[in-house]
Amino acid sequence: HVQLVESGGGSVQAGGSLRLFCASSGITSSRRRMAWFRQAPGKEREGVAMFYTGNTQTAYGDFVKGRFTISRDSAKDTIDLQMNSLNPEDTAMYYCAADLRVRGPPLAPTSYGYWGQGTQVTVSS
Repeated sequence: HVQLVESGGGSVQAGGSLRLFCASSGITSSRRRMAWFRQAPGKEREGVAMFYTGNTQTAYGDFVKGRFTISRDSAKDTIDLQMNSLNPEDTAMYYCAADLRVRGPPLAPTSYGYWGQGTQVTVSS
């Protein structure tokens, strides 16, 4: 039974930073893609960043533009998303997702079969 639990969301002012955490359980495969997605009200869910545990390869959405970094904390066994230079357009619910088959586009929601409940990020101007 795979479970993903996000934490670290909150409210910040424009220009600030937040770090999100995704803790997983029930995943037996050592090679998987872990990703962060976000969805703002009235908008489609979009891929923010992906981390492949097999070779630490990463991928980012075009809008990230060097502001975010996805990484794995092996000690805590979490997938972290460090977000810097946040702006109001980053306001959304952020979801952690897992892809155990490692198929399909790395930042497409349809490639991921497991999802967390989400954590809210709100950036004020």
